[in-house]
Amino acid sequence: MATRRHDPARRDRIIDATLQVIAEGGVAGTSHRRVAERAEVPLGSMTYHFASMDELLREAFTRFALRISERFAARIGEAADLEGLVEAVVHLVHDDLAAGQDELVLTLELYTLAARQPAFRQITRDWMRRSREALGRLVDARRTHEVDALIEGLFIHAQLDPVPRGRAATRAAVRRLLSP
Repeated sequence: MATRRHDPARRDRIIDATLQVIAEGGVAGTSHRRVAERAEVPLGSMTYHFASMDELLREAFTRFALRISERFAARIGEAADLEGLVEAVVHLVHDDLAAGQDELVLTLELYTLAARQPAFRQITRDWMRRSREALGRLVDARRTHEVDALIEGLFIHAQLDPVPRGRAATRAAVRRLLSP
């Protein structure tokens, strides 16, 4: 491992490496040593940049949630009306959010941490707020919560169900929810 004296990108590499390590082995399998190896930084850099593993995990999951929120908002932002929203949700569930196994694992790991630790709960609350803000352009407050929850549930089922629902079933479910 080459040591870099001036390395302004080191902190970002550590955060990105943390997400990769979590995706491979879960939070339980994440250690300062594994992250340092993946980021190709000296082990001492870990405590220089992050006071604790919790701080590192919070930063990493915040970055992950922001990245997903931006993708979500961009897709929803393309919708001009309710039918456009239906199609945007279909794409989110079957394409954007299902971009890979890593994102499923990271999402579920974050949910697990949020269920156990209030500091991580705030990350999920902020993520939900951003999602609902994007949806709120086209639907009322009640429906933003319902559509957001439907998207999360359909995404998880699409990834884990041995016989996942297809696009037509997703489209029909969203239309039912959005019907007056």
